[in-house]
Amino acid sequence: MSAPPVDETSSKVEGGGPAGLSLLTALRASRVTSNLKIALVEGNDLDCSRNWKLPPDKYSNRASSLTPSSVAFLEEIGAWKHIQHGRVQPYTEMQVWDGVSDSRISFDWPSASGVPQRSAQQKIIAYMTENLNLTSALLSRLDELGGVSVFDQTRVDGIELGSDTESLDLSSWPIVQLSSGQKLAARLLVGADGFNSPVRTFAGIASRGWDYQRHGVVATVRTEGDGWRGKEEKVAYQRFLPSGPVALLPLPGNYSTLVWSTLPEYAAHLKSLSSKEFVAMVNAAFRLSPIDIAYMHTQPNGQVDELAWRERHTKYDVQLIPQRIVDVQEGSIASFPLRMRHADTYTGERVSLTGDAAHTIHPLAGQGLNQGQGDVQSLARTIEYAVEHGQDIGTHMSLEAYNSDRWNTNNRLLGLVDKLHKLYSVGSGPLIPLRSWGLSAVNAMGPLKGFFMKQAAGTR
Repeated sequence: MSAPPVDETSSKVEGGGPAGLSLLTALRASRVTSNLKIALVEGNDLDCSRNWKLPPDKYSNRASSLTPSSVAFLEEIGAWKHIQHGRVQPYTEMQVWDGVSDSRISFDWPSASGVPQRSAQQKIIAYMTENLNLTSALLSRLDELGGVSVFDQTRVDGIELGSDTESLDLSSWPIVQLSSGQKLAARLLVGADGFNSPVRTFAGIASRGWDYQRHGVVATVRTEGDGWRGKEEKVAYQRFLPSGPVALLPLPGNYSTLVWSTLPEYAAHLKSLSSKEFVAMVNAAFRLSPIDIAYMHTQPNGQVDELAWRERHTKYDVQLIPQRIVDVQEGSIASFPLRMRHADTYTGERVSLTGDAAHTIHPLAGQGLNQGQGDVQSLARTIEYAVEHGQDIGTHMSLEAYNSDRWNTNNRLLGLVDKLHKLYSVGSGPLIPLRSWGLSAVNAMGPLKGFFMKQAAGTR
């Protein structure tokens, strides 16, 4: 029996998440790279993402914060117009404070720039939307553009180098063996295939880092109102507790996404509670002292009464914290382990990595998806340049510009977020007043605060 034929592609992307789909869309939308022969391999059924729809009062618990820079890129490649905009919530401010000392910083463009009068669009620091809203929009744009060979519901059974034959030398080309029996030869194989990247393993690229011994608890919750400033100017909130930061990020109406980074045993406890007790714990996380919150984690039930009693003995400014949470969406509570990883390089001969395949970051800065979009934007530019100048898009030399552009940028952000996590994991001692002074100082110095905000937003 003869071996199955090998199909050649200019570029093959493994992974149908936001990073992989954004890269495919960027390549197809560019007049320079639109003629490349491109393939996508994805293990899941993409029709589930393509036809995704939820009622207006239900939201997926997998939501992300998109910076204006990421949104501008999505507009450039024609994907943003396909977003369900009624399920997108911009916010204009983020309140961040130390749960031990109550030292606080407010991230907003007017105070950071020294220009109080800005347009509504200029005030936006990020947009919240569900990940499925983004992937659905990218798939709609890809369907509109056409020209991509899609192999979904298909596993990658193996990747190996090809061979030198009389007709073609594929000895440096990755050959991807699909579960369907097909083989694809890739001039450039892009790994957008997540934390446990088979493409990274094939390329022999090491990924270094550590687990945080923390879990991220996510849920979709409903607050008692649309926010202290109404529907027009939404505010995000994040409080640093010694066990990990807890964040409430606004969705349309009076819905929000909860991201609570905490100890594994606390995460298990939160998931074991009834809806009313879970809501009480989240309200406690933004109001009570870390000692009170830790005590409530030891109680198998009764959190509603415990919160009511302890709140009577706790002082806080109600206008500086989120409005009270009244409900949690059924089935939305979930958790995942938190870790930091960074690949030694993003490129090899005929291989490149993007998104979680290249780096994994703590969610406290909300930058994971934006890092991936930055990778894609840079890689698409690199491929464009190679095509325009008649270069082989898969060679290490052609890809070096991408690695040089993104590795150091991501490494700085990974290091900063890692240090913030460790800094705020300390619950007592001389470090507390020092970090509190630093937070207050940055809040008072508009230009310095603006610098940090521009770095996070991906602007200069």
